[in-house]
Amino acid sequence: MRKEIMEKPVFIINGFLDSGKTTFIKETLQDPQFLDGGKVLLILCEEGEEEYDEVAYAKRGIHIVSVEKEEQLTDEFLFGLEMFYQPHMIMIELNGMWKVENLLERNLPEEWALAQIITIADATTFEAYMKNMRSLMLEEMKYSDIAIINRCTDETNKTFIRRSIKPVNRKIQLIYEREDGIDDVPEEEELPYDIRAEHLDITDEDYGIWYMDAMDHPDAYEGKTVSFLAMSYVSSKLPKGCFVPGRMAMTCCADDIAFIGFLAKPPAAMNVKEMKSRQWYRVTAVMKKEYQREYQGEGPVLYVTSLVPAKEPADKLVYFN
Repeated sequence: MRKEIMEKPVFIINGFLDSGKTTFIKETLQDPQFLDGGKVLLILCEEGEEEYDEVAYAKRGIHIVSVEKEEQLTDEFLFGLEMFYQPHMIMIELNGMWKVENLLERNLPEEWALAQIITIADATTFEAYMKNMRSLMLEEMKYSDIAIINRCTDETNKTFIRRSIKPVNRKIQLIYEREDGIDDVPEEEELPYDIRAEHLDITDEDYGIWYMDAMDHPDAYEGKTVSFLAMSYVSSKLPKGCFVPGRMAMTCCADDIAFIGFLAKPPAAMNVKEMKSRQWYRVTAVMKKEYQREYQGEGPVLYVTSLVPAKEPADKLVYFN
């Protein structure tokens, strides 16, 4: 008879030094509903300004293990922790300079199940870090389920933060925190074009922003006509009769480039099978919101009314800021 394995949730808390990781973890561990009376293993991979009272925590069933070097996080080391502590829950305060990807590649103990990756970021230093350490910042956000942007003020540029993070992780939930609690004021997106217009002429500079906003708010673009320059992508893996006009976008750095675009249906007179990939067109289409498996839900679909061959632009890449 096969032994039933009880899954133990693993929470990875990520962020740069002094971003507020320790404060977040302490507040979380104060919640009796979160602990639910079970033993917790807290793996610390960074020494912050705030310290943990290990003696007091141990009395509550919270055991702390410090790791000084990334090389220590081997499969054998993690398995040993499971055998020795036999926790009900695992929290890992990851060093902000270590790659989350390296930890995800580890063979975790069989009982350990990744529950959530949370990245903590300081709103007051976000823009400076993005300017000087963009790839490191976005590496933290790439696999996260939630990004908590703390220390927000009236001057916090939410648009910049969103446009920086969302291109590398479309599904991430952004939470903004002020000193007096959660900032639940709706984010007002500053678009470089007039969303009220019936016809939107999308420039190369605005393509990335248009793509991101239309994915997030497809209702706002329902029935609108758009024109833009794009490269074609044709594949038998796409829904029958569809192709994707899109652009190559730099989501993080020169090594992290992705093709982004919407499913499109060509004019009735044009057969998709006769089209080739990597051909440049000036596209005019009407946008509709429809369910598509590729979107894992509803998303924008382009009903093309005009497809005119065009020259390849000098700069083929588009950006999000």
